[in-house]
Amino acid sequence: MIIKEIQALETWGIRHKVMWPDMPFEFVQLKEDDLGVHFGLYNESELVAIVSCFGDNEEMQFRKLATLTEQQGQGYATKLLEYILQRAKTNGIKRVWCNARVNKKSFYEKFGLIDTQITFFKSGQEFTIMEVRL
Repeated sequence: MIIKEIQALETWGIRHKVMWPDMPFEFVQLKEDDLGVHFGLYNESELVAIVSCFGDNEEMQFRKLATLTEQQGQGYATKLLEYILQRAKTNGIKRVWCNARVNKKSFYEKFGLIDTQITFFKSGQEFTIMEVRL
């Protein structure tokens, strides 16, 4: 297993397949992708999990954390999230946050993220903003 920085376009296939398979492919391409830093986790030579990070010197938002369906349950998303949280701490980031699908909230709580109780809907999915102070 290896985690490395990847190009935004390398995230789109997994984003689409896992998160929004019923939407057009362009739906997973963020206009701000060029401003982010994207990471991929490889199992041997296969890209199996991805995450995209956006922010400044004070805070970072991570978006589109996803693992291929057939590879889920093996700890890949956990490894990616631990990696970006450690990287944020090392770089002096004070706040890390995400828009979590409500049904995935307990996953993020394991990493110290707290539900802000700010919720919204996007394309039929309910999200809540979760954050951790470092």
